[in-house]
Amino acid sequence: MKLFDVYPLMNVTPLKAEGCYVWDKEGRKYLDLYGGHAVISIGHSHPHYIKRLTSQLNNIGFYSNSVQNPLQLELAEKLGEVCGLSDYSLFLCNSGAEANENALKLASFHTGKSRIIAFRKAFHGRTSAVVAVTDNPKIQAGVNKGHQVSFIELNDLEAVESELTKGDVCAVIIEGIQGIAGIIEPEDAFLQGLEKLCRKNGAVLILDEIQSGYGRSGSFFAFEKSGIKPGIITTAKGMGNGFPIGGVLISPEFAPVHGMLGTTFGGNYLACASALAVLEVMQKEELLENAATVGAYLISELKKIELIAGVRGRGLMIGIEFDSPVAPLRKELLEKYHIFTGVSSTNVIRLLPPLTLTREMAQYFIESLNEMLNPH
Repeated sequence: MKLFDVYPLMNVTPLKAEGCYVWDKEGRKYLDLYGGHAVISIGHSHPHYIKRLTSQLNNIGFYSNSVQNPLQLELAEKLGEVCGLSDYSLFLCNSGAEANENALKLASFHTGKSRIIAFRKAFHGRTSAVVAVTDNPKIQAGVNKGHQVSFIELNDLEAVESELTKGDVCAVIIEGIQGIAGIIEPEDAFLQGLEKLCRKNGAVLILDEIQSGYGRSGSFFAFEKSGIKPGIITTAKGMGNGFPIGGVLISPEFAPVHGMLGTTFGGNYLACASALAVLEVMQKEELLENAATVGAYLISELKKIELIAGVRGRGLMIGIEFDSPVAPLRKELLEKYHIFTGVSSTNVIRLLPPLTLTREMAQYFIESLNEMLNPH
């Protein structure tokens, strides 16, 4: 049997990882500025993280959520404390796609409606209920489209209002910062308008913070600076520092009913231990502040490079746009300077490093990029 080849792989086999660095089988050291699609939040192999998981393995390694698991309650309380939403409830699952699927189910149950409003270039997952919540035709083709989805241009409040007044919309789902689209941030006034329109028309506002959440933007959730309180928030990626876990944060207006939602592996002991370790490290090492500070430095320095067409983002979620395809640049960064980066579409390099990234590491990337773009 061979692997089903649906995405390209870098010609690097990691054997060791620590902090913001990865070593391959030849012993070469790489600076990781992508963190496996933003999943590495507190750095590779963090000692506290390893200790938490190892201790849990020696106790109860893994069990389904059909029994009482005190770590679930501990995680819910800790997450509420750190993100400032202690009045919300938490449903645990395994991934971002599953979190969004459950969020949409909740919205549909709550409103009795089924149509969804999403935004151009958004991406919210690949499961049957939400696979159509992307306007990428390659992903949509030949799949069960689940809910009916209407796509609207980002920041077009009039178009949203026009759709909501039809009375059949259960949810408006929007990313705190669009990731795959190339790090596109909705305007604060737009988010504020969405909140008001959703309440007025009986729809649920769902904030997809799967990539932009958990400190990635320099605040715990990217939407925070707009001052809104969504009905539902979804999270995953950085939540477990690489261990599969997702969560749905649900406002007090929703009443739980037994059998409403379900999951086999969600909220298992190891997943909860990993998520607790992440929150504990984030607090102790002040990683929100670090992401904001180092991210601001990176963005400021990148904007000084003339051959860059544009720099977008906040905290350590950054898009670097060029006027031509970035594949050759990423290849040279990897092979010559030993730096991992991500990509959005063809012309945007995407940075999603661990929140432990230091100013010195950021400076090495800036110097490498400058040298590469301006060879002497």
